[in-house]
Amino acid sequence: MSITARTVRLLMPVAALLFLGLALLIRVVDDGALRQYSGTALYASMVWAGVLFLWPRMAPVPAGTVATVFCWVVECAQLTGVPAELSARSLAARLALGVQFDPVDLAWYPAGVAPLVVLHHLLRARTRPASRPPRDVVPPPAALPVDSRP
Repeated sequence: MSITARTVRLLMPVAALLFLGLALLIRVVDDGALRQYSGTALYASMVWAGVLFLWPRMAPVPAGTVATVFCWVVECAQLTGVPAELSARSLAARLALGVQFDPVDLAWYPAGVAPLVVLHHLLRARTRPASRPPRDVVPPPAALPVDSRP
């Protein structure tokens, strides 16, 4: 059984909503470090879902890399003050861009993406048809005719 790009596009918004729901649930039950750091990791998980929504055939490691780098860029942009200014005007901007730079967040983004990369890899390997080699495997060269003359 193979998972199609269409199936991935249908599942990724559902995954993002589940990550958001989990983040909101944690916010209700905790007011400390778990709330802050799980929110950061789950934000990265939502970005990962967005990457796969846009590029459903992307391999696990590149998808995780794009999601993590995007999160790092957004976090580092907070050093400019632009996200803080936008966040003062819009709740959506505040949720998407944050307000102030926190270097600890740079470590929590990969923590939110890495388990998804592993799961993505396992699912991809499990659903790949056995008759077709993986894309990253170079097929052996075609057998060349052998000259049998003395």
